[in-house]
Amino acid sequence: MRRQVLLFFSTLFFCPVLGQVSYSIPEEMSKGSLIGNIAQDLGLELKRLKTGKARLHVGNGAEYIELNKEKGLLLIKERMDREALCKQTTPCALHFQIILENPIDNVTVKVMIQDQNDNPPQVLYPVQTGGSLVAEMVPRSADVGYLVTKVVAVDVDSGQNAWLSYRLQKATDRALFEVGLQNGEIRTIRQVTDKDAVKQRLTVIVEDNGQPSRSATVIVNVAVADSFPEVLSEFTDFTQDKEYNDNLTFYLVLALAVVSFLFITCLVVIISVKIYRWRQSRVMYHSNLPVIPYYPPRYSDTLGTGTLQHVYNYEVCRTTDSRKSDCKFGGAGSQNVLIMDPSSTGTMQRIQSERSILDEPDSPLELY
Repeated sequence: MRRQVLLFFSTLFFCPVLGQVSYSIPEEMSKGSLIGNIAQDLGLELKRLKTGKARLHVGNGAEYIELNKEKGLLLIKERMDREALCKQTTPCALHFQIILENPIDNVTVKVMIQDQNDNPPQVLYPVQTGGSLVAEMVPRSADVGYLVTKVVAVDVDSGQNAWLSYRLQKATDRALFEVGLQNGEIRTIRQVTDKDAVKQRLTVIVEDNGQPSRSATVIVNVAVADSFPEVLSEFTDFTQDKEYNDNLTFYLVLALAVVSFLFITCLVVIISVKIYRWRQSRVMYHSNLPVIPYYPPRYSDTLGTGTLQHVYNYEVCRTTDSRKSDCKFGGAGSQNVLIMDPSSTGTMQRIQSERSILDEPDSPLELY
């Protein structure tokens, strides 16, 4: 095994160099992106790459680059981050070789990785704390040009992308402070007086020189006072005011949300009720349910024509010698019913068998 390794390196060292190629690519290229056409750049035929069993011999970038022997192309195998690969080393480059067999040839390839402005500046000082409030003290006797503090920031990009500039975006009193464009120093630009407020708040923007540029924002609190107790009392009130404002904002938003919810709920209920009533009215209007007529007592529809026939009941009584009369009457109303014939006017038909009303000699005759 030891002899094989020595033989490989000796062969690699003494093999003829076919050529040297350099490429330059930006970082963060997607997987499968083209680096270069190695066969065309070296004047090699694709058949030579196949028969020569071309392979890559890469040192520190084996996982980033691959060779397509079918087309003679160098491709991105994995996305490359220049900062992770080379850190602050400039320039950042990958060196590797392409080895061919039968006969043995050697191609040296160099891939330069260009930096992209993909990282914003990072503020190191002053430290931005979420809970506590840090302030720089400025005595009221400070002269013009007094150094208050210095904003310190870095950019992990390289070249012009890492060049930083500082500017004052907002301040309580813009006529009192200025920020150095290149160094981030905050200085006074006039004499501090007793009329100046104790609490001063500065907002500084740190911007790089990339295209497009990226930036970061830092807030610097300055206390204009001669004693620490004065500063402590002022900034304690400032913190309490800030908390009060935050709580007030929260409750206002909560109240607005509740009122909006109640309004929407009432609106939905009203619309639902109106729709329900409208649908009920439509159902009743278009209903095809049969109408059941009401027949008063002692009436009936016998012919099915919708015309009610009148039913008359009579009770007949007779007197002495009533047998001599030619007139005959029906019996009790439960046995003899006279029905008005609708096809004739004034004619009465007897529907039950005739019965003599003179069978009983002593019964009186009454007509109702």
